[in-house]
Amino acid sequence: MRSLLAVLVVLLTGGWGSDLTVMSFNLRYGTAHDDENAWPLRRDLVVATIAAVNPDILGVQEALRFQLDELHAALPTYAELGVGREDGVAAGEYAAILYRRERFVVDSSGTFWLSDTPAVTGSMSWGNRIPRIATWVVLRDRETGRELAVFNTHLDHESQPARERGVALIVERIGGLAGDVPVLVLGDFNAGEDNPAIEPLRVARFRDTYRVLDPEGTGVGTFGGFRGDSTGAKIDYVFVRGPWTVVAADILRRRTGARDPSDHFPVTARLRLEPTPDGSVPR
Repeated sequence: MRSLLAVLVVLLTGGWGSDLTVMSFNLRYGTAHDDENAWPLRRDLVVATIAAVNPDILGVQEALRFQLDELHAALPTYAELGVGREDGVAAGEYAAILYRRERFVVDSSGTFWLSDTPAVTGSMSWGNRIPRIATWVVLRDRETGRELAVFNTHLDHESQPARERGVALIVERIGGLAGDVPVLVLGDFNAGEDNPAIEPLRVARFRDTYRVLDPEGTGVGTFGGFRGDSTGAKIDYVFVRGPWTVVAADILRRRTGARDPSDHFPVTARLRLEPTPDGSVPR
């Protein structure tokens, strides 16, 4: 049973002890032949970028095991969930979820493959030539006892059917795994805002946090290609569903000299969980 203090926090804050800072960040896989943008030359910039945001929840894409290990060494306050997409253990890229261990405990978690057989490690079905995965977790706030679900993914870069059916599968799985708790969906979708792959999320009442605050803004490209270029499509997202107020949202384009921390710009949101219209507080 939660303490009286926790119950009072719920009543006074609308269900959340404090605002929640969320970040989605495609790290660019660390073995890529990127010359002056190779991982060892930008690792400290990646760490500094994450530390400056200080997220409570961080979804990373294209992360290899050694990159995650180096992030943990530099940022020890985070726990990690996820597996390598090739073998379901440590091989290949992760779509890992990092969360602040002193704030949250894990109620349930897992990874599934974006295919007709989502429980089969490494499976592919829809024209993609490499496996694609989604990692998920239901977290419980230690202070208030409130729960939220987080899904993190990296959709295929070539196959439009794989993108569309991958998102449809994620939405379907959210229904069974998240129940009625508030949900976050993070990731590199390799799909612009008008791409049909985004439609299942809209139908399921998800909102792009950036567009909640800047619905008409231009120059929102999130694939910078290590050139600081923002003229392309917005393909990286923090989506929310449930009684969230979007307090702030950003696309981070901070450079150190001529170097970006990754070929994608990280996206962030600061969120507040509100009571539902009938006055109750979502669990």
